[in-house]
Amino acid sequence: MFEAVLVANRGEIALRVLRGCKELGLHTIAVYSEADRDAPWLNLADEAHLLGPAAPAESYLHSERLLAVAASSGAQAVHPGYGFLSENADFARAVTDAGLAWVGPPPDAIVAMGDKLSARAAAQAAGCPLVPGTLEPTQDPQVVRAFAAEHGYPVAIKAAFGGGGRGLKVVREDGGLQEALEGAQREAVASFGRGEVYVERYLTRPRHIEIQVLADSHGTCVSLGERDCSSQRRHQKLIEEAPAPGLDPASRQAMGDAAVRVSQQVGYTGAGTCEFLYEDGDFFFLEMNTRLQVEHPVTELVTGIDLVHWQLRIAAGEPLTFGQDDVTLRGHAIEARINAEDVGANFAPSPGRITAWRPPAGPGVRVDAGVEAGWNVPGAYDSLLAKLIAYGADREEARRKLARALDEFVIEGVPTTIDFHRFAVQHPDFVAGRVSTVTVEREWDLSAITPAAPPEPGEGPAAPSRSFTVEVDGKRLRVALFEPDSSTVARRARRAARAGGGGRGSGPATELLVAPMQGTIVKTAVNEGDRVGAGDLVLVLEAMKMENHISAHRDGVVTTLHVEAGQVVNSGDALATIEDPGGEHHDPRDTDNDDA
Repeated sequence: MFEAVLVANRGEIALRVLRGCKELGLHTIAVYSEADRDAPWLNLADEAHLLGPAAPAESYLHSERLLAVAASSGAQAVHPGYGFLSENADFARAVTDAGLAWVGPPPDAIVAMGDKLSARAAAQAAGCPLVPGTLEPTQDPQVVRAFAAEHGYPVAIKAAFGGGGRGLKVVREDGGLQEALEGAQREAVASFGRGEVYVERYLTRPRHIEIQVLADSHGTCVSLGERDCSSQRRHQKLIEEAPAPGLDPASRQAMGDAAVRVSQQVGYTGAGTCEFLYEDGDFFFLEMNTRLQVEHPVTELVTGIDLVHWQLRIAAGEPLTFGQDDVTLRGHAIEARINAEDVGANFAPSPGRITAWRPPAGPGVRVDAGVEAGWNVPGAYDSLLAKLIAYGADREEARRKLARALDEFVIEGVPTTIDFHRFAVQHPDFVAGRVSTVTVEREWDLSAITPAAPPEPGEGPAAPSRSFTVEVDGKRLRVALFEPDSSTVARRARRAARAGGGGRGSGPATELLVAPMQGTIVKTAVNEGDRVGAGDLVLVLEAMKMENHISAHRDGVVTTLHVEAGQVVNSGDALATIEDPGGEHHDPRDTDNDDA
């Protein structure tokens, strides 16, 4: 076994790997960007190194700098976590060429399975059923139209490189095809550095089932059971569980066998995941993730196998000490991804400062997190804050423990998906285990989720200024008092006076389209002077690695476009002024306007 490991990642996965290394007695070396200078996970590492002056979003992709840190620190191995460079074959080769151990599969296996098109070819050679799709990348809308004409809408346009729902757009009719194709390519370039896409038939109500595999360099490859990851939004997972509820034993066995065959087909070693779509008793190979998955804890809990430990041991050349017949699934585990997202704004990413952080605990509860109170969640990275995992003797016990833990979990300062998860785990569809990949966004009424709304900018503190404990009829109650400052009171008074005195009333506040979140403008879809209707696309805003379509909030004419592609904006910044062409023009940049 090597003695020193460089962890080339950030956040909760960096902390998870650092802990695994510590448990094996290994010296740990962390890296960080300027945005992560005060990151809490760095405190667990034996040493930490700044990655240099690159932009935060690019720092962890700077392979030359990572290798320089490895050389100067005496690292003997590199663990890439997931995301960033974890599925980059060139980086894997550079690591091994530098004489270091790569904690991951061989570069050739990454190439074979990292490109979804070659992965489909490998799966076909291994006898796995495939979703109908193209076998060559394309940028031509006519190719997509021809495929749709043959197979029918909806179709999925997917990034050929990468995963996690990035660069995936569903086209339901011909009119949205061009925009979806361009959007998929932009997201693919932003997330994976490659813009190639391909087309697949889009199944209407499938389940997303994946098989965890573990393979050593001595010829042993085993399946560690399946996970159901069907609870999704924007094709990205929200809840994962193991084993999959209601999956028949024959399908479970067939998918496990198929995952092992595909892994052996490409000479895979280490931890990896084969993903399948399952519908009406049939399953189709989707892709293989050549890395550790975000949802790996549920597999660890039901198998008793530490995947990070085995990643490190396999990279050091050790053989697996168990075979397929030794793998037994016990109990049930469910994971809820806690993201910095505003559920009420269609899961919009919401970076900001965490003012309070109180994670749950107790029997059967695990929290994997890389944040703490006072930490400023950057807008340059994924929105994942933490993973809350509950384990029970059966699914219902695990679900009840998760519900209890969610009630205990307190995060303040940024919107999170906790309120969604509280709603989801009590929903009859989830309780019955009948969730598909379209359930959350197309079948559930999320308006029933009513998280506490944060105050508007300038409208007072986000946290209570004072708290009291009182008794009413002998019952203990906690009362929070929010006190606006004097400037807020004056602002409200001026606004009320203006509205009551026949002032501008419905002026700039209704004309101004503002940024719902911090991010970067990647595309403007209108020009000044264009007429738009409510709901029409105005621009595309990228935040936390996700593209968000910003639509017109009213009918009218775009009199001013305040931003351009490449510009960084903050939440509340003016994006466009959309006026009634027959109304009075107001300049939203008027500094004397208290409503803007």
